[in-house]
Formats: sequence, structure tokens, C-alpha cells
Amino acid sequence: MTDRRVYVAALDGLRGFAVAAVLLFHAGLLRGGFLGVDLFFALSGFLITGLLLDEAAGRRRIALGAFWGRRARRLLPALLCVVVVAVLATWAWGTSAQLRFALDDVPWVGAQAVNWHYISEQIGYWNASGTRVFAHLWSIGVEWQFYLAWPLVVAMVGQGRYSERIVALLAGSGALVSLALTFVLGTAVDTTRAYEGTDTRAAALLLGALAATAPVRNLARRMPRGATDLVCLVLACALAVSWAVTEGENAPLLFQGGLFLHSAAAAALIVLVAEVPGTTASRVAGSRLPRRLGEVSYSLYLWHWPVYLLLLPRVSLLGDWGGAAVAIVVSLVAAAATKRLVEDPVRFRSGWARGRRGVVSVAALALVGVVLWVAIPAPVQGAGTVDISQLR
Repeated sequence: MTDRRVYVAALDGLRGFAVAAVLLFHAGLLRGGFLGVDLFFALSGFLITGLLLDEAAGRRRIALGAFWGRRARRLLPALLCVVVVAVLATWAWGTSAQLRFALDDVPWVGAQAVNWHYISEQIGYWNASGTRVFAHLWSIGVEWQFYLAWPLVVAMVGQGRYSERIVALLAGSGALVSLALTFVLGTAVDTTRAYEGTDTRAAALLLGALAATAPVRNLARRMPRGATDLVCLVLACALAVSWAVTEGENAPLLFQGGLFLHSAAAAALIVLVAEVPGTTASRVAGSRLPRRLGEVSYSLYLWHWPVYLLLLPRVSLLGDWGGAAVAIVVSLVAAAATKRLVEDPVRFRSGWARGRRGVVSVAALALVGVVLWVAIPAPVQGAGTVDISQLR
């Protein structure tokens, strides 16, 4: 069986395709590109569950504190950097409404619960005006909440002879419960609750988790390489078509099984490219461009929406494609710099992040964020104008 700790370039490539879809979607150039988030979710569920099961098998227990510490080092420094810079940039160049909402959202971003903030405040995802520089971080909140809850489940049942079968059963059952909730909540006039709720979006994460278990991985490994390539081609085409034609809340089946089927296809594609090496699908997904894009996908996702919101109105004369190209290039530069200067040093405990200096530096950055949130006066409601198209 393939070691789950072995680096698989194709998985980074799938991240690259996912973030590209989201970037084009938010630029108004790929109407179903928001589904790239579900591919992200499925990848996260697959990789995290694989790591947890490997640890349980090797050490006979899961060190939850160490796991959460690794997740915090991987996710929080880059997020802090983007939040601090985005608040300053919004203060300098944003509208009054953008600044007011940014300051309102910051505590919820810090608590990794901005998705529930938007749900409780009835801030509609699909028709909200483009005033929130942290609107895209709802998905980061969903992932973080999954990272807090799912390891507890795996730690309780992930040991013993039948542990992976039990984890598979729980992941599959949880995904079906999530599907049922989506059916119920997706019929509302405002589908934000179904779209951003952790319980409803858990299906994609849990389907990825299911794909990481031995029963599914063994099934994938038994497929001949030729058949695997054919199945991967069908799955990739299905994902691409769905990204091209799905129209958000206007898609009649999106919340009636559409999101679930998309996530299931994504999870199937993930396990096949991970478990059957040497296929055409693995080579394409692991090729240079998508792989490099996937390597900066986290920082790129963090940066792109604030950049779009603040920059696109200022380059509107370039047209849709021209403005999008400029915004994407700026986002890529910011993401590459963040990965090299923030993500990698913290992740590998090198350079400025070595030893206690890393902890002190990140804590200082968090303190700067708190000071900015306290010091910058919130504009009066109704001041300023909105100068960007609707949040997509």
C-alpha cells in the first residue's frame, strides 16, 4: 500500500486547479469556479485523515496537541499577515463601508468562525455587495472547525484491527447526514446557511476523509492503470463541466445533491491519483504549472479577494480580462512572497522563525492586528459608497 506520508505532486496540482477556478470565479470569468472550494475541502479531509491514521497506526495514539500545533503553524501566520495588511490597505484605499465591515469581521476571523458570523447576521453570500474584504475566509473557518472536531473522532476510534473501517463508516455516515441537512436548509430563500454552514459543507471534507481510509484506498489500488486513466478522465471532465456551467444559487440541483456529487467526484479523483501512480492523470495534475500553483494555493487564496476588492475598481479601464490579469498577478506576487517569507520559515522552523523567535514574532504580529482593530475608528454606517460589482 502506498505510504500516505510520501509526497504526491498530483495532489498539489489538484490544489492548483482548484485555486485557479476560484480566482477566475471571483473575477467573473468562470461562473461555477466556486466549486473549486469543494475540491480544497476534499483534499483537506483526505490528507488530514491520512496523517491521523498513520499516526494512530505507528504510535498507537494520536497526539492531538501536537497535531493542532502543526495546523496552527501551517495556517495562522499567513492568515495573520494577510489580515493585518488587508486592514491597513482597506483603511488607506477602501471605501468607508469596506473599512467598517473589515473591522466588524476581524474578531470573527480571529476566532475562525466568520462563516457563522455571516450566517447569524444574515449576510447573504450570493447577493451581498462587494464590501467585505474577508468574505472568502468563511471556508478557512469551516476547515479549521473540521480540524478541531474530526481528530477527536479519529483519536477515539482510530486504533485497533478494524479502526480504518470504523473511520470509513463514520466518515461516510457523516457525509450522508451532511447531505440530508443540505437538502433541508438549501430550500431557503437565502442559501447562505446551506452554503457556509460547517455542518452542510462537512460532506466534502468527510468524503475526502472516507477516501483516505484503507477500504477505499485498497479498492483504488486494484484498478488497472488503463481503467484508472479512463475513470480519471471522466471525473476530471465532469468537474470541469460543472465549473463552467453551474450558476451558484440559480443552479436548481446545487443544494439538492449537486454539491455532494461534485465532492464525491473530487474525492474519487484524489484517491485515484494518489494511489495509482504513473497514470496520465497523475502526470498531468503533477506537471509544473498546476503543481507550482498548488504550492502557493493557501496564500494565494488568502490574498486574492482583498486584492480584487481594492484593485479591480482602479483598473476597470483594462476590461474584465485585463483587470483580472493584473489582479491575479498581484495576488500571485503577494502569495509567493508570503510563502517564502512567512509560511516556509514557520513550517520548517528556519530563518527568523527558528526557536522562540518564531513564536514571539507571530505573537507580535497578532498584537499589531489587535492594536489596529482597536485604534482605527469605524466609519459611521451609511458613509462611503460601494464601487465594486457584487460578491460572486
